[in-house]
Amino acid sequence: MKAIVVTDQAAGTAGMRLVERPEPSAAINDVVVEVHASGFVPTEMAWPSTWTDRVDRDRTPSIPGHELAGVVTALGYGTTGLSVGQRVFGLSDWHRDGTLAQYVAVEARNLAPLPGDVDFTVGASLPISGLTAWQGLFEHGRLQTGQSVLVHGAAGAVGTMVTQLAREFGAYVIGTGRAADRQKALDFGAQEFVDLENDALEDVGGVDLVFDVIGGDIQKWSAGLVRAGGTLVSVVGPTEARPADGLAVDFVVESDRAQLGEVVQRVRDGRLRTNIGNVATIDNAVAALNPTERRKGKTIINLRP
Repeated sequence: MKAIVVTDQAAGTAGMRLVERPEPSAAINDVVVEVHASGFVPTEMAWPSTWTDRVDRDRTPSIPGHELAGVVTALGYGTTGLSVGQRVFGLSDWHRDGTLAQYVAVEARNLAPLPGDVDFTVGASLPISGLTAWQGLFEHGRLQTGQSVLVHGAAGAVGTMVTQLAREFGAYVIGTGRAADRQKALDFGAQEFVDLENDALEDVGGVDLVFDVIGGDIQKWSAGLVRAGGTLVSVVGPTEARPADGLAVDFVVESDRAQLGEVVQRVRDGRLRTNIGNVATIDNAVAALNPTERRKGKTIINLRP
């Protein structure tokens, strides 16, 4: 099968190569999926799991990518809940070879059925962005109707999902980003926008929930905006700053079949729009994953014609 591999952490995406690899087999509780489309998050190149296994042994050359949409082609021993020929989407395990390949072996529990009226490109754009938004808002942020949410990176793949879900659940959403991101953030539902390069973040006033995808000084400044009893939720590692009278939570997104179902149902009925930036084929993937200019939205690689 064709696959993208990485071998050098220092080189990052610039070290990607398109190669031929053996097709994977299904272990116990696994399925093998013929990948039709794969999503990619550039920060994967900094994740330890891209380069080592769970006991810190080097596992390069490794296949990156963890979001997929495709068709089940084989079941491992004891696998239940899915069937051969079924359309699926979801997340592959962080420490195993990923989805930038024509086939991938995945634990069945990490996948959900992909309805026939949702195409594979859209399906592959949903798992990380949709689950991160869902878990950050509802599991960790405990969002309630009528609360206010400050969404950093509001024009990005995660930020646009956070904005839409928060608005659906009755929150008032303030998005942030660069000046060029303003219109996109507003188009996806932000009710206000803060240009982090030119506006004063403290002018926002108090908010109930901060959803942070940036970290650093932005996170520190944001902690001071959280109202008593509020929450700062971060996806960029341990929180260095904490609200004076609230919670700070950092988390790593996990696959959840029921939550994937919630996300894709909202796409089907028009309540949720995905944010796809660039779409490329597997043969053009190396160039697409090394953009020469900043791109907004999720990069998707199509593995099948």
